[in-house]
Amino acid sequence: MKALKLLAVSFASAAMLSFSTETKKIIVIDAGHGGNDFGATMNGVSEKDMVLNIARQIKKASDKDGTYEVILTRSEDTSTKLTERTEQINKLNPEMVISLHINRTPEANTNKSGHEIFIQKTSESKSLAEKLSAKLGECSIKEENLHILRNSKSPAVLVELGYINNIKEREYMNSSDGQREIAQKFADFINEQ
Repeated sequence: MKALKLLAVSFASAAMLSFSTETKKIIVIDAGHGGNDFGATMNGVSEKDMVLNIARQIKKASDKDGTYEVILTRSEDTSTKLTERTEQINKLNPEMVISLHINRTPEANTNKSGHEIFIQKTSESKSLAEKLSAKLGECSIKEENLHILRNSKSPAVLVELGYINNIKEREYMNSSDGQREIAQKFADFINEQ
């Protein structure tokens, strides 16, 4: 009987050891600006609010199968120094970092439209941008010496989602349907990784 108990304990131990707990891969979504840093503004609409709403929706729509954990650098309208954001990101050691922003030209109104993706000087960042561009719609991809790109140790991109001073883009990006559609494109991209 003692041998039978020992054998049962051995099988139970072996079974527990054979199941390894796999940690989820982390994707960081950085909603640019926040708090008293409004980013680009136009007619009472601010970049900080639009990108925060889109970031929240990306998190909600992403990772239905539990492979990834989407972490936001801010989930509320708070101000965080760029150095604190990149320190937080680097502690998480994510698979990728996507920083969301809204563009603006110097003039009051513009016909300029579309998104841009800024990248680090790495092949991983460029590859990430090319895949995102295919999902969002073709756009320009440029290397840029921006804090979040320069100081993130993980592959990172900064996506300008459109122009706040283009009335059609502003209305779309500020609408709940537009934000949901934009977020779904990012979520589809994340879920395909």
